Amino acid sequence: MSRGIPSWAAVSGLTAGAMAVVAVFAVQASGSPVKTPVASHKPHPTVTATHPAPTTPPPVPQGGDTGKRIVYSVGKHRVWVVPKSGPVATFLVQPGTVPARPGVYYVSKRKPAGVGSDGVSIEHIVYFEYTAETWVAFAAPVDDKLTKPAPSLHTGAIRAHRADATRIWNNTVVGSTVVVVP
Repeated sequence: MSRGIPSWAAVSGLTAGAMAVVAVFAVQASGSPVKTPVASHKPHPTVTATHPAPTTPPPVPQGGDTGKRIVYSVGKHRVWVVPKSGPVATFLVQPGTVPARPGVYYVSKRKPAGVGSDGVSIEHIVYFEYTAETWVAFAAPVDDKLTKPAPSLHTGAIRAHRADATRIWNNTVVGSTVVVVP
């Protein structure tokens, strides 16, 4: 019978070796300086940061009316607030499950606050169309979170961030024009 290394000694040796390797990796990962290679004779290409060109907001779509109005594009999920004078504001919105139909509408009522058909607390509610047995209206969630409504909901809510819904609110009264385009 040959006498070799006892198994406990082999296991202890392997464990000690593995711990030494882990310790070396730990020291390297702890932030010890990385040695930089000697500079080569080839010049390194310079990297220039490219900044995207500032984008101009999309122009107000044509259709239905001119003058002071709110324009809503169903397909682009975008609203333009066109004041009597001054710059046009435009922003993205989150539509409900019942889309507004293209056409010219007039604000029929406004409510400072309420609860949407999805149970969300909302403010600056501007109603302009009644279709598919539900109101279509602009509003802002009080928590300022725009979430896509569940497909099972039957809602005409067009949700905007609070600052954007305030722009709509401040530029409308009952009778104000709302133009819906595809």
